[in-house]
Amino acid sequence: MSSSLLSKKRRISGPGSELDSDCSSAYSVMSEVPSGPTQEDGMSKNNTEIHIDEDLYSRQLYVLGHEAMKYLQTSSVLVSGLQGLGVEIAKNIILGGVKAITLHDQGTAQWADLSSQFYLREEDIGKNRAEVSQSHLAELNGYVRVCTYTGPLVEDFLSGFQVVVLTNTPLESQLQVGEFCHSCGIKLVVADTRGLFGQLFCDFGKDMILRDSNGEQPLSAMVSMITKDSPGVVTCLDEARHGFESGDFVSFREVQGMCELNDIHPTEIKVLGPYTFSICDTSSFSDYIGGGVLSQVKVSKKISFKSMLASLAEPDFVITDCAKYSRPAHLHIGFQALHQFCTQHSRPPHPHNEEDATELVTLAQAMNARALPSVSQGNLDVDLIRKLAHVAAGDLAPINAFIGGLAAQEVMKACSGKFMPIMQWLYFDALECLPEDKADLMEDRCLPHQNRYDGQVAVFGSDLQEKFLLFAIFQVGAGAIGCELLKNFAMIGLGCVEGGRITVTDMDTIEKSNLNRQFLFRPWDVSKFESDTAAAAVHQINPHIRVMSQQNRVGPETECIYNDDFFQNLDAVANALDNVDAHDCCVYYRKPLLESGTLGTKGSVQVVIPFLTESYSSSQDPPEKSIPICTLKNFPSWAWDEFEGLFKQSAENVNQYLTNPKFMEQTLRLAGNQPLELLENVHCSLVLQRPETWADCVTWAYHQWHTQYSHNIQQLLHNFPPDQIYSGAPFWSGPKRRPHPLIFHVSNPLHLDYVMAAANLFAKTYGLIGSQDRAAVVTLLQSVHVPTFIPKSGVQIHVSDQELQSTSASVDDSRLEELKATLPSPEKLAGFKMYPTDFEKDDDSNFHMDFIMAASNLRAEDYDIPPADRHKSKLIAGKIILAIATTTAAIVGLVCLELYKVVQGHRKLHSYKNSFINLALPFFSFSEPLSPPCHQWTLWDRFDVHSIQPIGKEMTLKQFLAFFRMEHKLEITMLSQGVSMLYSVFMPATKLKERLDQLITEIVSRVSKQKLGHHVRTLVLELCCNDESGEDIEVPYVRYITC
Repeated sequence: MSSSLLSKKRRISGPGSELDSDCSSAYSVMSEVPSGPTQEDGMSKNNTEIHIDEDLYSRQLYVLGHEAMKYLQTSSVLVSGLQGLGVEIAKNIILGGVKAITLHDQGTAQWADLSSQFYLREEDIGKNRAEVSQSHLAELNGYVRVCTYTGPLVEDFLSGFQVVVLTNTPLESQLQVGEFCHSCGIKLVVADTRGLFGQLFCDFGKDMILRDSNGEQPLSAMVSMITKDSPGVVTCLDEARHGFESGDFVSFREVQGMCELNDIHPTEIKVLGPYTFSICDTSSFSDYIGGGVLSQVKVSKKISFKSMLASLAEPDFVITDCAKYSRPAHLHIGFQALHQFCTQHSRPPHPHNEEDATELVTLAQAMNARALPSVSQGNLDVDLIRKLAHVAAGDLAPINAFIGGLAAQEVMKACSGKFMPIMQWLYFDALECLPEDKADLMEDRCLPHQNRYDGQVAVFGSDLQEKFLLFAIFQVGAGAIGCELLKNFAMIGLGCVEGGRITVTDMDTIEKSNLNRQFLFRPWDVSKFESDTAAAAVHQINPHIRVMSQQNRVGPETECIYNDDFFQNLDAVANALDNVDAHDCCVYYRKPLLESGTLGTKGSVQVVIPFLTESYSSSQDPPEKSIPICTLKNFPSWAWDEFEGLFKQSAENVNQYLTNPKFMEQTLRLAGNQPLELLENVHCSLVLQRPETWADCVTWAYHQWHTQYSHNIQQLLHNFPPDQIYSGAPFWSGPKRRPHPLIFHVSNPLHLDYVMAAANLFAKTYGLIGSQDRAAVVTLLQSVHVPTFIPKSGVQIHVSDQELQSTSASVDDSRLEELKATLPSPEKLAGFKMYPTDFEKDDDSNFHMDFIMAASNLRAEDYDIPPADRHKSKLIAGKIILAIATTTAAIVGLVCLELYKVVQGHRKLHSYKNSFINLALPFFSFSEPLSPPCHQWTLWDRFDVHSIQPIGKEMTLKQFLAFFRMEHKLEITMLSQGVSMLYSVFMPATKLKERLDQLITEIVSRVSKQKLGHHVRTLVLELCCNDESGEDIEVPYVRYITC
């Protein structure tokens, strides 16, 4: 935005208006989305029902929820300023799915804009930035109306928006717009970036409704005791910490005795300990007897913001980096001084110009002297202000990506009331990206050259820009993180001349749900390869980029492609998906690794630098909470195992039996009870349950329903009756809920859903045609008889994982022989095969999610647990990774800030930053990477041994052993390559004598029974050694160089 608030009212041209044609066009709203959705696709005609495209927004819906998404879809947003930061914010908001967005800019594209404005081309120089960007942004989401506006920001125009976003706006205009928005209840986000610095401000009004502060799933716990007191104290079962915080609200159900708690409204708690908290006054309630389940209730609350003018004088800061705790207060003054400098000179300070830097320092000191005590700093950080002046003319894509991701998330918070907003100022800097040797930056190397990298050269100089252009990087993954990486690489100019390159690989193809966060893809790209499409799209952003797309997985099967030559010609690797082999390759080839990941509003970055930091595998995440095996077998859980067992594994077992001549031999060698279980499964599929018709499939499904939800429950209650005492306490207490068997009713939709889904899936595994005729299935079921179930004695049911694992199963040899004799031979079944079903969550016509829904909710009905909806069931069964575009953009911005350091070759550990963010809270953590663990060697150490001796021949095993004895004073006791043992002191003397005179590569080929490929330039050899004193010593591996 380049003009201030000019007037209180906007004049509208009409018949007889004196407004000239130029002004009229300036006020015009231009180009709505071509071929956008109809009214039926979005808002209903009466504006009360909102349709959410769950196929498109599926990953985001798991982050925000349906209610927040509906608020988004009724919100109109203004984004003012379409330079790099503004277009980044607009992109993320449009992907998020607001109702409408208006792009405002009165300026024209300049060369410096091309450093970060990814929708501007060289031929757009001199054109209005908003108008050029509109068509590109409109393609991102057909549900969002995208318009442009090129007039001044007058009040009657602003009043049409729920949220106003200002970027690259003079402070005077920010204050004028801010006062109007605050008085009218319009939410305001102000964002600014200056080189390596960023600023964000939020004002969401005096009475913003916060519906959910963190977005986490509501917690629940089981009660073990409640006291009659004022206040009452609740004690939870001590199997796990309750996880509640003081101020949370909870509701109770199934409390016995103190039943009053089951009927009261959600009550606020105060945490007393990891298993206890206090609630309301329970002194007048009935005595607590037992039981009870409590659940967290998300309660809306009001939060109040100060206007920008008031907050400028009395600021509250969100800290982004605890190591820079004091900087926000200094930057708060520095940014105000910078605005004053720009107003006086109509430009920012010249890059790395000491005269301008001194003037900015003087302005900041004067401003600090007259500031209120709440703002004034006793000792202003002059060096920080000077650095702000040095880089303020710069425009960096990674900084815009980070601040733009945060700002867009704040817009979504403003629209939806979901997640805690930034209260109210956030300042960020990445000064560690500057050269470690300050003498490397001279003013004459940072002057503009009228090219697309001017905004970056202003910060880092032209010499570093040459390094960017010649950089070679391998990007693993072209999904959400991959798309953002490629966009930033294009803006930076990475690999854009001969000698530089980007290689990107990804095996996946594009799905509709990708379009919500992978902004390089469009609806017409669905089913194309992600890597090819992303490479083509990023070439439109920067036509000079040299990117090669592939569809290979990085692993042992592609080591002939990603071989020594490939990695040795790389400068770094960026991992955009979880690939352990890529991590290992970076350690082996000693290449820097930029690792990142996101989960909803959470994201992390780890930088791995050879010899300087630990590797990705040096530490590990805490284990995820697992569902006990006994719960999966006998208590409420999801239906994933049942689906896999019934419709995939059984068919695969049969096909193995029919096609593998050694099936029986291999099966009988399996441990424990596995041979019997496997043969019973095959016998069941081929003999007992093999259907011939659709009616047989319905009968099977009906019997399966009774087995799972009635007979098994009756057997469980026979083994453990209601009054059962186990280990001195009632068995059905605490986390064990007593179930009840179900009775099948064709009138119950859930019961019939199970039969329909199971019968169709069962039919498909046998190549039979199914049916969707529910009435016909009801008719078939009337003739199916299910015998009355009588519980059996002697049936063992394990009550814990430990009991299950400690039980030694005895193999029934006679039953094994019976099964072998009664199984039809593969020859008698020539031509027959089964069709295993791979679970596919996104096809609503394939009965997969229908089965998961019915199976899991029937189990919930068994145990009187509330059922889950299809949305949540798909999340768990489909193992969906939560994702949202804002987090991805912010995380990739941080990745590329680390890339700046990698390209420069920073060697100081404190220069690098590992990071973790949670935009929902909001929370930011930046930390110095850890050094590699070091005893005598680190993970980066190894022995490099050249196989060819000075005489031109490869060394023998004897010469290899002698080499280590002489060069490293180590006596090798064992030598291996992969799983192949090449040498051991315990080998028989004859074999040892024979091998000592053989070449190393010859031994490897003979022992592994595999000829070394032509691509193999090195071998990894593992050693066991003794030192000179005869003590066993741990040593690194050997990189045996064969040519």
